[in-house]
Amino acid sequence: MTDAVFSAHDRQADAEPPSPDDSLWPGDTGTLRDDSRRALLELLQGPYLSAANRGRLWTALLADTDAIRSRLHDLFLDLVIDRTDEIAFVRPVDAGERAVPLAVRARPLTFMDTLMLLVLRQHLVAARGERRVIVGKDEIYEQLVPYRVDRDEADFERRMNASWTKLSNKLGVLHRAGADDRVEISPALRLIVDDDRVAALQREYDRFLVGGASDGTVGDAAAGEESDGDTEEQGR
Repeated sequence: MTDAVFSAHDRQADAEPPSPDDSLWPGDTGTLRDDSRRALLELLQGPYLSAANRGRLWTALLADTDAIRSRLHDLFLDLVIDRTDEIAFVRPVDAGERAVPLAVRARPLTFMDTLMLLVLRQHLVAARGERRVIVGKDEIYEQLVPYRVDRDEADFERRMNASWTKLSNKLGVLHRAGADDRVEISPALRLIVDDDRVAALQREYDRFLVGGASDGTVGDAAAGEESDGDTEEQGR
């Protein structure tokens, strides 16, 4: 889907402030249309805006991209749009050496959360070019077993279940794909967790496998309570 479906006349009308009759409530001074405001709010609430789940808001985002990006810049946020997978999300602007405030809440992630994200993203990368990537819960859990080390099996499974639920219900990167435990991995994960972040995480987890908790970093996070996050994903 591209901006080409919108005429130049429509774009000009979008850029003009609404007339009093177009206001959404008495005294409304906003210049975005209703759906565009909702698209902006969806982006701020996160973790992302998807054409598959919010088709009308996606269309509004494409129609008012410049105006929405400008509103986000006012909040020190940048807009990322992937037109191939039809997803969009926000992240802090790269202001170089200038310090900028964080406008969106960082979500703390546990050792298991980040490890599961890494495994899921590897499936996305391996299936690059495929429209949908569907995996089974048992399949992912099996790949996580090497990281159990000396942890109790029941406790390790409890932590995997907690992370699976979090990634499904709170982070929105897993979507049920059938009556069983198979899920579709959101393509947004490939963008939200970029290559540099993946490389850093992979080095950390490889070091954990070799030396366990000897460095006091990942090992501590793995041994802590489920609510103790060792990393934070900004706004997601």
